[in-house]
Amino acid sequence: MEGSVLVLGITGNIASGKSTVSKELARRGAVVVDADQLAREVVEAGSAALQKIVAAFGTEVLQHDGCLDRDKLGQMVFADVKVRAMLNRIVHPEIAERSKQRLQELQQRGDIPLIVYEAPLLFEVGAESRVDKVLVVKVDPVEQLRRLQLRDGLSEMAAKERMAAQMPQSQKIARADFVIDNSGRIEETLSQVELLWPKLVAEGQPKAS
Repeated sequence: MEGSVLVLGITGNIASGKSTVSKELARRGAVVVDADQLAREVVEAGSAALQKIVAAFGTEVLQHDGCLDRDKLGQMVFADVKVRAMLNRIVHPEIAERSKQRLQELQQRGDIPLIVYEAPLLFEVGAESRVDKVLVVKVDPVEQLRRLQLRDGLSEMAAKERMAAQMPQSQKIARADFVIDNSGRIEETLSQVELLWPKLVAEGQPKAS
């Protein structure tokens, strides 16, 4: 995509602070496409993906209003790798199609300094092919556990289970073009974003011939 605006994939493990970094980039003018938001869109009431989920997992994953009970489904998929794979086969093709469409639309606008695709499973589902560069937000595992328990109200065991269900952080870092450490104070994280911003914008500028 030489000469066009940079599409930056942001990923990292659960409770690493991906959204914190994305929001700061958005504050500076980036447009963010959030894979989690796309995931919510593709399973809206009446959608084909939701019908497939109910067929695979039963009506107990539905709320009284017919919408997906994300907490109930989350408990099921984090506890069983086979169940998680089954869900991924249903939703990820839908997410992939929507993300490609959104990213293409944004690239055609020509008035954006940076496009961000925030995706927790960027590497796991092969979505790095949709972006130009990858930024991994890393976090100290002890701090990650603390934040996850606090954020989601989970027991230590449940939080560790969710952390273990993801690709090891070290593997993601090894495949990253940029890394931001979000283990410390928020001010430290934001200062790293500030230093990185001009580099990201410059990456998308036309190269001199």
